[in-house]
Amino acid sequence: MMLAERFDATIVSADSRQVYRRFDIGTAKPSIGERTRVRHRGIDLVEPDDRYSAGLWAEMARAALAEAQLTRRTPVIVGGTGFYIRALTIPLSQTEQLDPGRRSALNRLLGGWTTSELRRWCDQLDPRVAHLGRTQLLRALETALLAGVRISTVRELAPRQEGISARYLVIDPADGLAERIARRIRQMLDSGWLDEVRELDAGLSEDAAAWNATGYAVMREHTRSRLSREEAIDRVIIQTRQYAKRQRTWFRHQLSGDVVTTLDPRRQDAAAEAVAWWERAA
Repeated sequence: MMLAERFDATIVSADSRQVYRRFDIGTAKPSIGERTRVRHRGIDLVEPDDRYSAGLWAEMARAALAEAQLTRRTPVIVGGTGFYIRALTIPLSQTEQLDPGRRSALNRLLGGWTTSELRRWCDQLDPRVAHLGRTQLLRALETALLAGVRISTVRELAPRQEGISARYLVIDPADGLAERIARRIRQMLDSGWLDEVRELDAGLSEDAAAWNATGYAVMREHTRSRLSREEAIDRVIIQTRQYAKRQRTWFRHQLSGDVVTTLDPRRQDAAAEAVAWWERAA
């Protein structure tokens, strides 16, 4: 926000959960005031029960980048869904269209499986993508079982769009991350997260895609009196720490070289360093 306000930039959210409408507090969406002060794209794109993908996000992001250029704003991609960022910088190929009915039935079956179980199955069907996250594992299994082809093969052979070159500012508080996560979750609760979850639970099916956002299913169990408040908080903290660990691993392995600058936000000169990073590309 500081950089975007100072340099008149457009923020493009690369957060796979902020695309869903009404899932606001638990996904830490920017406030209405923040969106008034700085132009945002990539937020509130689809309904909670819609399926969304990295490919669709990349299409939206390309349009947002073009719009920013037309209005003489610098676009800045913000968010931690590494697969979305990869889809923009190293575009994914198009896979075959899958039958919606069969896909829905398969998703109901696979939805009850743990990520480890999905990974073991994917290791047999498409081992080259078996290291990826849950969403990508599900997509790989769908493609292998319903299209009869490995998604890694399709991506290898299909024509690709040209990728977008980028520079990266990776904000990482390192050993202070656990405390920040715990504090942030309690702030979300103080901001009305449970009321939001109750309202969503009253009007959404239990298998709506947006419930996969970290913490929401756990807080739904609390609002249904199946978990105590402290039990729910502890579980969400653990989930968030695990997700943050996967994020840090992804950025460490996928991004390297002089295009990457890592910044600890706790440093007194962090804001000045961020400005210097921005201005080096001007």
